[in-house]
Order: sequence, then structure tokens, then C-alpha cells
Amino acid sequence: MTQLQDVISDVTTEGEEVDRLVAGLDAAGWALPTPAPGWTIKHQIAHLIFIFRLAGLAASDPETFKALAAGAGKDFNGAVNAALEEYLNDPPETLFARWQAEREASLKALAAVPEDQTVPWLVRPLPPAVLASAGYMELFGHGQDIADALGVRREPTDRIRHLVGFAVLTKEFGYLSRGLTPPQEEFRFELTSPSGERWEFGPEDAAQRITGPAHDFCLLVVRRRHRDDLALTASGAEADRWLDIAQAYRGPAGAGRSPGQFATTGR
Repeated sequence: MTQLQDVISDVTTEGEEVDRLVAGLDAAGWALPTPAPGWTIKHQIAHLIFIFRLAGLAASDPETFKALAAGAGKDFNGAVNAALEEYLNDPPETLFARWQAEREASLKALAAVPEDQTVPWLVRPLPPAVLASAGYMELFGHGQDIADALGVRREPTDRIRHLVGFAVLTKEFGYLSRGLTPPQEEFRFELTSPSGERWEFGPEDAAQRITGPAHDFCLLVVRRRHRDDLALTASGAEADRWLDIAQAYRGPAGAGRSPGQFATTGR
């Protein structure tokens, strides 16, 4: 199995996990508030539809995507909110069907791109496997919001390796979203997967080091848990600062989550 096939397979499975969270909800369930201020479960799924629709368009029709992204780039948050309105008036069963269809079409389009090529994206062109990993990041983060709204604890799996790798690749995003200059110094990441494997990134002798459970790391970089509620350790002043600002997505960081906001953590 190629890298692209591997990530597409795991994104497919993760999407099905999100399906199971919402499939049996009635209208009141879809209207439940999530930890993201002002967002219901319906908002979360609408956002995922929009993101996967963009990814599918980037892979299947790059020129149309570039024109759309150029307009959205002037006010990306405004574009996202405007796009949500397209979906929020749908009844739950229609929204659920649209979500499944857009996800399937997006992954099919990404899978058709040769692995040695790139597709346009919001910040820079990406290989299809990396863009699919970004899709996994979106599923993980927004799926966590839905699970938190429903009081459901999701069982961690090694599928999160795609998010871990993506977060390491984009570790400068937390700096850029705050107008800070990313340091030139390299980081070392030593993380333990849900199955007990050790995942390592960066030079072994790096002075800036992050260690701990990979699932906690993922909850941190999607800003769904506060660092105080996670078993992550930083060695070095810059690594310690990074734990405060880490995020695996470009754009405004948002308020994040407060210490002790949730009774259970990723551990």
C-alpha cells in the first residue's frame, strides 16, 4: 500500500467514525452546542463538508479551486461562515447525505492524483497524501468537538499518525497565526502511539524536545485540550512556549480550551 492509499484508507475509516457519532441524532441532537463557541453539531458537519469539498475541488479542478481560494483568501473566516449558511438550512438527513457524498468524492479525487504531483491549497501546493492528512486533522478536531458535545469518549487508534506527521510538518503555524517569527532551531518529538509504538521526529540531539502520548499531542495541536490537561513534557524554553501556541491549522487560533474544562483527557 502506498502512502497515499494508506492515508486515504485511514481518513475513510475516521470519516465513518464521525458518521456513527451523528447518524442516530434527531433534530435536537444536531442542534446541541459543541465546545466551539456558537457552533452546534450541525455547524461542525457543515464545516467538514465545506473543507472536503474544497479539497476535492483542488484535486479535480485546480483552476476553479484557485479562483475560489483567491476570493476566500481576502477574508477566509468570512468565506467559511458564508459557506456554512449553504448547509445549515438543510434537514439533518439531507446534511448527513451531503456530508457522506462530499467526503467520498473528495477522497476519490485525491486518490486519483499521482503521488509525485501537488495540488493547490490555501497556503501552498501540497502532495495529495499531505492534503489527505490535513483532512484527517479536520476530522479528528471536529469529530472531537462532536464527541465532547455528546459526552462520548473516542478510543484512540494509531490512525492518528497522519495527524502527528502533519503537525510536525506544520509546527510553524502556531507562530504564524500570532504574527511571530518561527525559530530556526529544530525540534525533537518523541511520542508514544496508542498501541505503544515510539514515533520520533527531528534530530536526536535537539535541545528543544516534546515528549508524551501521541494522542495528547494530537488533542493539543487541534486545540481541543489545554496543555495543562495533557501528559506532554517540554525540554527547552522554545519547546515550552510551543506547547502554549501549537496548532496544526493555519489561520486564527481561536480561544482553545480552558484548563480542567473536560472531566477526562486524552490519556
